[in-house]
Formats: sequence, structure tokens, C-alpha cells
Amino acid sequence: MASAEASVAPTPLLKDELDIVIPTIRNLDFLEMWRPFFQPYHLIIVQDGDPSKTIKVPEGFDYELYNRNDINRILGPKASCISFKDSACRCFGYMVSKKKYIFTIDDDCFVAKDPSGKAINALEQHIKNILSPSTPHFFNTLYDPYREGADFVRGYPFSLREGAKTAVSHGLWLNIPDYDAPTQLVKPRERNTRYVDAVMTIPKGTLFPMCGMNLTFDRELIGPAMYFGLMGDGQPIGRYDDMWAGWCMKVICDHLGLGVKTGLPYIWHSKASNPFVNLKKEYKGIFWQEEIIPFFQSAVLPKDCTSVQKCYLELSKQVKEKLAKVDPYFDKLADAMVTWIEAWDELNPAGAEASAPLPNGQKA
Repeated sequence: MASAEASVAPTPLLKDELDIVIPTIRNLDFLEMWRPFFQPYHLIIVQDGDPSKTIKVPEGFDYELYNRNDINRILGPKASCISFKDSACRCFGYMVSKKKYIFTIDDDCFVAKDPSGKAINALEQHIKNILSPSTPHFFNTLYDPYREGADFVRGYPFSLREGAKTAVSHGLWLNIPDYDAPTQLVKPRERNTRYVDAVMTIPKGTLFPMCGMNLTFDRELIGPAMYFGLMGDGQPIGRYDDMWAGWCMKVICDHLGLGVKTGLPYIWHSKASNPFVNLKKEYKGIFWQEEIIPFFQSAVLPKDCTSVQKCYLELSKQVKEKLAKVDPYFDKLADAMVTWIEAWDELNPAGAEASAPLPNGQKA
């Protein structure tokens, strides 16, 4: 770990421009492993579940902690759009952040090692991804052409080589794969041991299942679209929060000409959730996704949708019009999408720095 510490300590990238958002119900002992990489950055911890429970954070981290009481106090009636008893609550951290970039990670994700045995600084790799352009309009067969040792291949149009701004960097996981409950049940012992040394841009018009456990995005470019939906307590579905955000975000990125990357960095996903519990949460989603995916594949945003907020509100209208017939839940979700944008705009007024709401949690 000493060498990793030495490599990150002198000049942490984007130190004052990035927040790390962590949803949790437990003490954050996992941060000890990440200390060499995370300590220079500000953490926003969103405590799920019982707000009277004390969450312990290791010494030496700069953080603010928000629990459900804080969410209710800061958002008032609009707090209804933030999920309870589900990791979707993390998106509250996106809303209250005042930084340009967000990195979000789950508390069961540890530092992975590359094939040479070196600890992977996942945050540093995400930052490299997000600070270099994407190529959503034309696929480069050498994957990321901006990476050292790579370039655009023969036949790649020169007019497209400038690329597009990167809005999202989607990282992957070694050890426990991010499977749905049926796949978990039939492959209980399967582990991901394949380290693929590649980053690629997801092409325009192509959707993907976004996983929220190892993810970075440009909050200024795409933040209002990163709403993780209504999940968990009181809702008929769970475990679709990050995927819902990913589908909405990708449609909007495609419309606005922004890029999304996937691949490196890897984290080590340490524990599989219970497949029977997951099946109960996912059951309706497994059927609904067969209607949701075609909906997003055919979604078209009008030209006058020039901001993420306008795009998102338009998408909420289409959700209400076309998905409410699948289940009344989508009518409720469409309303929550509007509430989310209203709450976002209240806490992030255009053209002015909003004063950050104070949490009950202590600051280190």
C-alpha cells in the first residue's frame, strides 16, 4: 500500500472538485482500505434506515453525514422523491453536493488488484476517463483512442476525432458479479476473475445496465438525470434504481451529444446479496424491463430540450403517457421524477452558488 499512497499523495486529481458519495446502513470500516486514495477528498455519507443509529466513520476523513431526518428537514414535502431502505437514497448526496464531479461507491466494495498485483486506484482511473473525450458517434476498434499507446484506427472520420464530452464513467467489479436474482440462483459460485484492460465508449443509441456501486459522473453536465428512482420501502420494486438512472441518463446524453464510458476501473465486490431477497425485490422489474427497454429505445426528445432538466421533465411526461399502462407505479415514478427536478433546482439555483444545507452528522 505504501507505493499506492506515494503515487496518490502528492497531487490528488480534482481534489477540490469532486465529492465521494457513499450510501450505508453500517459503520464505514471499509474506508480504511481506501484511505490512501480517498482521504484527500470530501465524503458525503447518506445514512439509510434508522436515523437514530450512529454510523462510525474512521478518523481523519473529511465528511458530512445525512440521515433520513436531515433529508426530511432539507427537502420538506419533496423528500418523498428520495427512496428509503434502498441504496437509491445515495442520489440525495448528488443533490446536496456543490462539486463538479461525483464518485459513488458501495460500502462492500474494496480495493482490487490488477494482474501484476498492484492496488488499483479506482478513483484516479475514473477521473482519467471523465477528463478525456468519448466517441459515441463512431466506434473505435482499439477502444479508447485517447489512451496512451492507442489512437484512431484507419477509416475513422477525422471530423469526429475531437470526440464528445464525457458525462459518465462506469466502472466494473472483480469477484462477485452484478447479477440479477435468477442468475445468482443458477450460478451461486460464479466469480468474475477476468480483468479486461479496456475502456470503451458506449455507442449512441445503445442502452446498458448501469451499476451504481463504482460510478463517476460530471455533476454539472448530467447531474439532474442521475435520479435513482423510487425504490425500497413502500415501493413494489427494488434493485432497479441505478439501472433506471442509467436508461434515463443515456437517452439524455445521446440527445445532448454527451459520452458514456465503461470498463476500467475495477473494484473488488466483496459480498453477494441474498438471491431470494433479491428475487422478491426484482420480481416485477424482471417483467417490466421487457416493456421499459423498448420504451427507452424509442424515446425521442424534442429539439427545444436543451438542458438536462428540460430533457428529464420531458422524459417524465413520456413515462406517464406510455409506462403508466404497464403499472400504476410508473405514474407515481413520473411524478417523483418531476419532484426530484424541483428539489434539485431549489438546492442548485442556476447561475448562483447555493448555500450547502447543514447535516446533523459531524464533520471530521
